[in-house]
Amino acid sequence: MSATTSPPPSVSGAAPEARHGLLGFFAKFAVLKNAQRELWLTFAIKFVCVAAYSLSNKTFVLWLSSDLGFNDQKAGAIVSWGWAPAMTIFTLLVGSLTDALGLRKTFFLGIWICLVSRAVMVFSSTPWLALVGGFFPLAIGEALGNPVLIAAGRKFSTTKQRSITFSFLYAFMNGGFFIAAAIFDHLRKGLGEHGHWSLFGTQISTYRTLFFGSLILEALLLPLVYFIRKGAEATDQGVVFTEEVEKYKGRRAWDSFWLTVRDGARDTIRLFRELLAQSGFYRLLAFLILIGFLKVITMQMDYVFPKFCLRELGDGAPIGQLTNINYILIFILVPIVGALTQRFAAYRMVIIGGIICAASVFIMALPPAWFETAAAGITGKWVGHWFLGLKGAVHPYYVMIAIYVAIFSFGEAFYSPRVYEYAAAIAPKGQEASYGSLSYIPLLMGKLLVGSGGWLLAAYCPEQGVRHSGMMWLIFALAVTVAPVGLLVLRRYIRVQEAGRQE
Repeated sequence: MSATTSPPPSVSGAAPEARHGLLGFFAKFAVLKNAQRELWLTFAIKFVCVAAYSLSNKTFVLWLSSDLGFNDQKAGAIVSWGWAPAMTIFTLLVGSLTDALGLRKTFFLGIWICLVSRAVMVFSSTPWLALVGGFFPLAIGEALGNPVLIAAGRKFSTTKQRSITFSFLYAFMNGGFFIAAAIFDHLRKGLGEHGHWSLFGTQISTYRTLFFGSLILEALLLPLVYFIRKGAEATDQGVVFTEEVEKYKGRRAWDSFWLTVRDGARDTIRLFRELLAQSGFYRLLAFLILIGFLKVITMQMDYVFPKFCLRELGDGAPIGQLTNINYILIFILVPIVGALTQRFAAYRMVIIGGIICAASVFIMALPPAWFETAAAGITGKWVGHWFLGLKGAVHPYYVMIAIYVAIFSFGEAFYSPRVYEYAAAIAPKGQEASYGSLSYIPLLMGKLLVGSGGWLLAAYCPEQGVRHSGMMWLIFALAVTVAPVGLLVLRRYIRVQEAGRQE
């Protein structure tokens, strides 16, 4: 193995003068001024990758019910208890696979699997083929990208750039969500909620057309990954280029792949055996599980919220634009909050953010009649007519949703990026992807918990019949409250010290 290092920046004898106020605030972002191109490519990849994923994710439950004929309960169970666990299991395996294959090769492998899977979902109307050949393989392809991006954020950033890097990654992720939401509304408005589009002589539904949009976005990742230089890594002394060593020299590509998968599975099992022998692992696991209750809010926005909006607000409701309130605010707030709270530990930020997030959901449990005056006044005109482009009277739910999403976004900006930074901060060198994959345990918990959303929809917000949607939201609010309460009450037992942080 050989390595070359670019010369470190010159160091003068005098220490730089500390900046305060507004200049000091902007100076926190200046650490990215000399970032290598791989870090900027990582931001771009995160943006496009998330846009493709989110566009599909918003469509899943609607496609399963409208195109494949599954009811609320089955559609929710297939996504939350089938697809989500499969994706998480592969994500845990991918960590070791990435450490063996390298970031660049793992990126390419995931993109090609996603391209084929999305194509099957676009052109197949047969339920078993769409699920077996497209839907579930897509979980593997998506899993190949998640921990890789976390590892890339650490590998391509210096120590001083790390906190801002992860805040930027989270901001770009929400930028991807924003674009996906805009496409989601635009295509549904143009084709109709249950319309069709002719593609290569084949009539595909509105929801399959949305999958085609995600296919186009996925293809845009190929040139971005191509320009990542082999073996590049950022250090505090400069950029290092390490020669990639072929692990299975002389083997065929297919044999090398399966040997890597085998070794990746073994490494993952070994990693968990080592962790299980440490008392600190159980505290970390409890921490991540509690955060999973916060992720219920995020998961329901894709798996419950679309059907809720269509049933309470009617076909063609601007679902994407409503969720864009979150993405716009997060894109703005995360870098700012990240810059202002660098010196605070993740645990404290998660508790503060969790309290704010839990409080926001209770707004949706209130009677809509309480917001009729606001909906008929300036607030309703601003939210409904200006922001959403609605005509006529504004339903109180539009005002309620706007307030709920805005408050939730503020809380999310405090807690969510710190989870990813925390997982990267405790990772030993060479196992960044393996440890980064652990940060997806909360997402798995959130998806498993929201799997009951289909039953809640059927019971309290059915397609036909009397609705009591407030009760459904109250159940969600109580579930989310478990996180900040548990983290606060159990902090002496489950808190884990973060490297480089002092309280």
